Amino acid sequence: MGLTKVTTKLKSLQSPMGDYEAVFLVDTGATDSMAPRDELEKIGVAKEGSMSYELADGTIKEYPYGLVRIEFMGETTAGRVVFADPGVEPILGVTALESVGIMVDPANKTLKRLPAIPLK
Repeated sequence: MGLTKVTTKLKSLQSPMGDYEAVFLVDTGATDSMAPRDELEKIGVAKEGSMSYELADGTIKEYPYGLVRIEFMGETTAGRVVFADPGVEPILGVTALESVGIMVDPANKTLKRLPAIPLK
C-alpha cells in the first residue's frame, strides 16, 4: 500500500498560542499521533506523561505525550500526541481517524468517511 497523507491542524487544549498545521502521514499501525516537539512546545502543548512506544524497526523508546485538539478533513477530535524529535514527519494515528469515522481505503490510498461510527 502506498502512503496516505492529510493536512492536519493541532491546537493546545491549555493555551491559545496558535496552532500547528502540517501534512501528516496517516499511519494505521500507530495508535497515537506524533509531531515534532519544538512545534508542540511553540503552541503551548503541555506534557501530560510519558509512554513506551514500539517503533517500526522494533526498538522501544519512551516519549512524552500531551493532549491536543486535532482537526482534519473538516472534522474535529481530541487526543494524545507524542512529542517527537524536531524535524520528524508528523503522523496521524488510527485513534484520531476512528474517533471521527474516517478510514483508509486501501484500493485507492485515500481517506473515506464511514456512513456511521460504530457504537457496538
